[in-house]
Parts: sequence; C-alpha cells; structure tokens
Amino acid sequence: MGKTAFVFPGQGAQYVGMGKDFYEKETVSREVFEKASRVTGIDLPAICFQENDKLDITEYTQIAMLTTELAILGALTERGFTPDVTAGLSLGEYGAVVAAGAMEMEEAFAIVRRRGIYMQEAVPEGGAMAAVLGMENSVIEEVCSRTEGIVTVANYNCPGQLVITGEADAVRRAGETLKEKGAKRVLPLKVSGPFHSQMLLPAAERLGRDLEKVHLKEFSIPYVANLTADYVSSPENIKEFLQKQITSSVKWQQSVERMIADGVTTFVEIGPGRTLTGFMKKINKEVKAVNIDKYEDLEKAVEVLSDAE
Repeated sequence: MGKTAFVFPGQGAQYVGMGKDFYEKETVSREVFEKASRVTGIDLPAICFQENDKLDITEYTQIAMLTTELAILGALTERGFTPDVTAGLSLGEYGAVVAAGAMEMEEAFAIVRRRGIYMQEAVPEGGAMAAVLGMENSVIEEVCSRTEGIVTVANYNCPGQLVITGEADAVRRAGETLKEKGAKRVLPLKVSGPFHSQMLLPAAERLGRDLEKVHLKEFSIPYVANLTADYVSSPENIKEFLQKQITSSVKWQQSVERMIADGVTTFVEIGPGRTLTGFMKKINKEVKAVNIDKYEDLEKAVEVLSDAE
C-alpha cells in the first residue's frame, strides 16, 4: 500500500477567483476565509474573489494563497482524508506545517501576513530572478559560484528547470554564460524581488524574531522541509527552517524524491494552479499526481485517494 502526500504550491500561482467555489459551497472553507480575515484584518474574500490591484502584491499574495490552500484542505479533510506526509514549496511550506498539525491555523495566518509584509519591505532595488531550462544542476551551481556579484539557485523545481536569484546584473551575466554553455532557455521572471537570496536577509531576521513567539506542537503527520529536503524531527527545528527558507534554496525536487523513496505513490496538490503537479510528472512519471484547484477537482481527488487506500 503506497503512501499519500499533500503538497502546497507557493507564490506565483495566485489568480482572481481562487477558492471562491469552495467558499460558496463548503461551510468549512467559508470559515477558513472568515478566520483569516479576522486574524489579519483583511477582507480575504474581496482580495481573492474580486478584481483588484492587491492580489499580486507580495504582502497580500502570501496570505491570500495560504487562506485558499487551507480552505481547500478543510474541504478535503472533512471528507475523511489525511496524508501520510506533507510538504510545500516556499510559501506553501506553511500550509504543510498546518496540515501536519504543528501550527494552529490562526498563528499561521498571523505569521504569513507578517512574512509578506517583511519580504515586501525588504525587497531591494536591483534584484531579479530567472528560470533556467535544460541544464544540469551542477553546471548552474558552478556558473553561479563563478559569477561576480550575488547570484544563487533559488529553486530546484524539477529535472531541467531551476530558478536563479540575486542581483540583476549578476543574474543576467550568469544567464548569458549558461546560454553559452548550452541551456535551452533562460527566462527572466516577473517577480517583485530576488526571493530566496541573501538580499532578503532583513526580512528573514525580522521573521525569525516573530517565529520565536509562535507556539508549535508535536506534529501528528510527518513533514518535509524545503531547506533540508528531509523530514523534520522536532517542532523547534521548524522555526529555524522557516526563517532560513527566505534566503535559502528551495529543494523541491529533492523533497519529492525523498518522499518517493519513503514510499509515497500519490501526491495531491492543494491550492491554486497545477504547478507542482507539472513538476511531479518531470520528477517521476510513475507516481500519481492530482491537483485540487477548482471545486470539481475535489471529487476527482477523492476518487484517487479512495483507490489508494
């Protein structure tokens, strides 16, 4: 019998209307949106459902994504399904921590609201990110290390797709070198800052002080961290990992491979879009991967989970 993992996407998958059908059709989902609004003082249904200029601003994007993910998670768990392990990409790691039972929903909403603000305020001028396609990890790492200025790997997404981050000039120079060395494409990303680089250290330091005050519990479900691509052994480690995650590489491919090695055969992506499901097909085509974005996806996922039991 294979294991099941619930995985949560990160910033960038947001869109106007996300979670609306769950809000309208599921009491538990509506309660999640209402709770997030109370904790943060933000009208989350308005941010998520109505056309506005805030949804793509980091300080609002992050809390909107987490709220939507946990609203969908609530609808799924109310149907009796729980995972054997959880994980999330970048911001999505907070969804994984809540799903694992290590952090109360209210505390997650409060800390992610501040995370978004800190990252928005810490964004320095001259930062950039770019996706590198069709190049070996080791070559990208070497080029980054030899490029003058700040440029590092932000995300190990899947085979043949990494993201680099740092100073705009350094990212550009590294991209040019990688194309010379045979990269299929180097695509500048439309982001508001050099996420997962040392340039976000001020945000990480501020978040670390807030995380010290968060109460974490012994988790009932194992969870895999971005920082280590391995299982977290203690609740106290979570605070360190979530702080360092802001300035460190997201080891998503390695995290998925770790879970597969541990017997996970079914992955359920919970949240807007199907980014992680797409990565999964490139990491390992043998495992099942389904996403729950729209309400109609829920029953499809329930069928897959029922078959996996």
